[in-house]
Amino acid sequence: MDPATISVAALAAAIALSCTTRINVGIVAVVLAWVVGVYGCGMKLEEILSGFPSQLFLTLTGVTLLFSLAQTNQTLDRVAQAAVTLCQGNRGVVPLLFFLLGAVLASAGPGNIATAALLAPVAMATGHRAGIPPFLMAIMVGNGCNAGSLSPLAPTGIIVNGIMARIGLGGRELLTWWNGFAVHGAVALAGYFAFGGWRLFRGATSVASVEAARLERRHWLTIAAITGVIAAVGLGGVNVGMAALGAASALILSRAAAEEAAIRQMPWGVILMVSGVTVLISLVEKTQGIDLFASFVARVSTPESATAVAALLTGVVSVYSSTSGVVLPAFLPMVPGLVSRLPGADAYAVATSMNVGGHLVDVSPLSTIGALCIASVPDLHKEPWLFYKLLAWGLAMSVVGAAVCWLFFR
Repeated sequence: MDPATISVAALAAAIALSCTTRINVGIVAVVLAWVVGVYGCGMKLEEILSGFPSQLFLTLTGVTLLFSLAQTNQTLDRVAQAAVTLCQGNRGVVPLLFFLLGAVLASAGPGNIATAALLAPVAMATGHRAGIPPFLMAIMVGNGCNAGSLSPLAPTGIIVNGIMARIGLGGRELLTWWNGFAVHGAVALAGYFAFGGWRLFRGATSVASVEAARLERRHWLTIAAITGVIAAVGLGGVNVGMAALGAASALILSRAAAEEAAIRQMPWGVILMVSGVTVLISLVEKTQGIDLFASFVARVSTPESATAVAALLTGVVSVYSSTSGVVLPAFLPMVPGLVSRLPGADAYAVATSMNVGGHLVDVSPLSTIGALCIASVPDLHKEPWLFYKLLAWGLAMSVVGAAVCWLFFR
């Protein structure tokens, strides 16, 4: 086999492993890149390792450290508690509030998974006390967290924007975030009305009281540090990774947070996965494997259906695999090659469809966010069908995502 075919086969094997096992595919991807590159393509090890995303690694490390500090010193938890008090006495507002809270927190920097880990226990417990169906709460908090996933400050947004800049689609970070936010917002709102959210305003409307959160010195310092990073990046054009590392250092030196617990809590598995898969994808690009991959997708697409096919393909794979760690790093690089084979197709629209389609399915219980929602349900034995409801929702979203992207992104 030629080098392009070998490298694409290696990438396909890595994706298959990510769908069928719990192995960190980043480790396997680096080994595959080494074996295929050195022994299959005659390349030097130094050339293969040049594909390691050092800038991305630094950015992810800085941002996740800052928000791990904010989580371990309970700043994010206090902010969430304070927000919950706003909807006391109006249980119909509770699901909507958690959607907005998830979207705002995820957009500010923690990202979708970290925000879901923080909010899911609070959301599902609050919904239980208020008599809100857990399926509805899971849809709202899950889509809320995913609505902020493509923020330029969030880990997934950093990954996606870096890849899009590399393939010539940079400079549209806020539009990329907005597209994801708008689609998740529309889907969540449709779910809210379809599954009885509006009925919650009828009858008993009391919500069990939540004690008002008291913000201490460490919380105010953390809020100030995060606000400073957002301002520096948004207004001053400062590198987000370095700004986050600077803010994290200030919090540690001021004893507002302890670095040991925060470092242990950082998503090192995700960072390793993204970095390792990027090394393998870099090899695929160098061997012209991306063009081979794009030509295959082009055979089953037309300029009119390209966005729908892209959303459906990434959505189906994302039900079983990591969206940010495997799916988008694997599929986004093929966009230029794909649109070059489909005259009239819009590269940014196809990339947006991949971003939206990959994330829209992530309330599935096979994804981290869906699993967090299920794990946070009090008296789960009383909800035996919740797993299957969320699985059906996730699979249905792959079709919904394809339809939405076909209608709006082309």
